Parts: sequence; C-alpha cells; structure tokens
Amino acid sequence: MTTLNSTIFNPTHLVLEIEPATMDQAWSQSSNAGNSASRWQSYLNQVALNVFLPWLQTEEDAAAEVGFPHAAQANIWEVVNGTAIAIKDAKLVLIPTEVEDLEELRVPQEWIDVPEWAADYYLAVQVNVDAGYVRIWGYTTHHKLKKEGDFSYSDRTYSLTEDQLITDIDALWIARELCPDEVTQTAVATIAELAPAQAENLIERLGSQSQLLPRLAVPFATWAALMQNPRYCQGLANLRRGSSLKTPVLQWFKQGITRATSEFGWRKIEMTLSAEGSKGAAISNPTSETNIVPDFGLAKKLAIASQPYELKILPLAEVGSWRFELCCITPGCMIPEGFKLRLLTEDLQAFEGNEDVAKSAVECLAIEVDLEPGESLVWQVEPTPDDYQQELLQF
Repeated sequence: MTTLNSTIFNPTHLVLEIEPATMDQAWSQSSNAGNSASRWQSYLNQVALNVFLPWLQTEEDAAAEVGFPHAAQANIWEVVNGTAIAIKDAKLVLIPTEVEDLEELRVPQEWIDVPEWAADYYLAVQVNVDAGYVRIWGYTTHHKLKKEGDFSYSDRTYSLTEDQLITDIDALWIARELCPDEVTQTAVATIAELAPAQAENLIERLGSQSQLLPRLAVPFATWAALMQNPRYCQGLANLRRGSSLKTPVLQWFKQGITRATSEFGWRKIEMTLSAEGSKGAAISNPTSETNIVPDFGLAKKLAIASQPYELKILPLAEVGSWRFELCCITPGCMIPEGFKLRLLTEDLQAFEGNEDVAKSAVECLAIEVDLEPGESLVWQVEPTPDDYQQELLQF
C-alpha cells in the first residue's frame, strides 16, 4: 500500500493511494445495490476499506479485520454510511465522504446509539477517486462524540469540527499504548427488540424505493431496533435490491440453484438413490411437481475456528421432510464435543427436536424436520461460523 507524501496535504494526515484495480473491484462489489445513491455509498465505503485495512494490517495490527461479516456490512451500506473494523480489543468506524472541504466529521446516529454498532474510535475519511487517494484526516472517540458532539435532528448525526478532532492518526496508536485505560466509549441505552410482525411491516414499508432515506422515515428507536437485528437488516437490504426477503429453498430444488451459488454460497450435491428409491423418488402423483422429492441436496461450506465444515440440506423420502447435517470435511476430522446445530422458526423460536448437540466427538450433527409448504427456518451453529449471516430459508 503506497503512502503519498506531498506538500499539498497536511503532513499529519494519512494519505494512501488508490490502485485502479481497487476501484474496479469496489465498483463491481457494489453492483447489486438497490439504487444509484446506495451504490455510490457502498462504493466509497468499499474503496475506503480496501485501501485502509491493508495499511492497518501492515503497519499497526496484523489481526485487524472487518467488524461485521462482509454480507452484513454490505447490507448496512445499503442504508447507512460507515464501515466497522475490529482491532484487538477495540473497534474503529470509518466514515467516508468525497467532500473537498474538511470542516467537520458527521457520524450517523446508528454508529453511536445502537449498542452493537458503537465503536471506540471514529475516523474521518476523504475518498477522492478522481485524484486516486484516500485521506484519513482526523479521528475522535465515541465518548467525545456523545459528550461534545453537536447532534442534528434533521439528519440524525453527531458532528465535531476539524479543530475538535485529533488530526494525526499516529496519536491513536500511541494513546492505546500509553493510556490503555482511556475512556473511549459512553454507555448507551438498550434498544428494545421488535415483534416479528412489526419488523415485517417496517421492512415492507421501508423497502420501497420510494423511501429515499428510510433511516429518517420512522422514529430512531424503531429504526435502530430494525437495524440491530441482522436478519431484519438483511431483509430490508434485499427488498430494496429487489430480492426476496426469504431464501427460497424449494424453488432452488425445482428450478436449479444458479442464484443459490452466486448469491448465497450454496451448491448442488448429487444424491444416490437406494434400490427402493428412498431419496429423490416421485411419490403419490407423478405428474405433480409438489409431490416429487428432489434427487439432489444443497451444501454450504463453513469455517469454524479455522476448520472447514459443511452444512447440508437433504430431502427425505416423504414430501416435506428434510434433513440438516453439519459435518467436518477434513478427512478423519470429528465434530468436537459441545458443538451445536440448531433450527429456529421464522420468529426465532425453538421447537421440539430443533437442536442436536455433540455430547462427545461425533462425525455428524443432524436434525430432521417435517415442514408445510411455505414454512421457513433459520439455522444456527455453535460456535458461530466465520462470516455467519443469518438466513431465513423458505421451503
């Protein structure tokens, strides 16, 4: 990563060059955004992340990583500006802008007052794609934004002027080393969860492209409750992109799984029919699509504690019966004691037989369920897989 040194920049600012390939990659990664404004917001955030994170990993913290799974962060960019980065025992949030006049840092309220989003440090970032650079021109803390920041009710942002920011990013690392007990965060109120029916109504309302600024269309407490739930946030982003709120598993089986592979990471796995045709066999009325058991399953690769696993969805002999399996895919590997495979209803409720727990090392965890057409499930694994994104699978 090239650091630019020029008399045209404030010498305390960190200025990093944007490679053309980085811009091309970011533009491609933002291509599924719901509208042009969301795409540009996603693009600027992606550029800032792709330029700053490698520098951070090289110069300050090799373990630094994106604070949310990439898909979850992309859902946030659809409606809120800002990018979370985790460093050791703290969190940064990049707030990119393309404005030339560096007078103030404006941080969306979500990054301050949603407990799961609140960070320790907020970095003011200028992205100039025409000139080919990203400039980190100041930073502050959550504590200072809450205590001294000017809150604007019109756009729901906390702001500090340039002279209230620390303009030398090196001071952040020095402060963390010399003052490890520095207060960087202020406590914020817990946000009550939304009832599933209320969340669905909000998603339908705010998912319309006619809502140009959905984050300002409802009271903040309501909006924050929606955004703090990854599944609701994903549902809102999907709807604004023109995608389904639910992952249509049965439709994949009937029509092929091209989209399942490209967007959701599932792949097709062939199944061997037994002599009795116990899997993939047509039953009842062979002329009806609804009475045909698919002859293939779906599989998704997962990484848990740096170990590769695979989650499978397999149709059983009876229509509407399904088997979920979690297996370790390294030869000779066993699933450790304490691992859990869990299924929940659409509103995240447990049901009888919804969980399989490894009481000792096992080859596979499995759950079999009978579902009515249109029913939906959410899968979970403990420990949580890397880059886990909650999915609502509709059968």
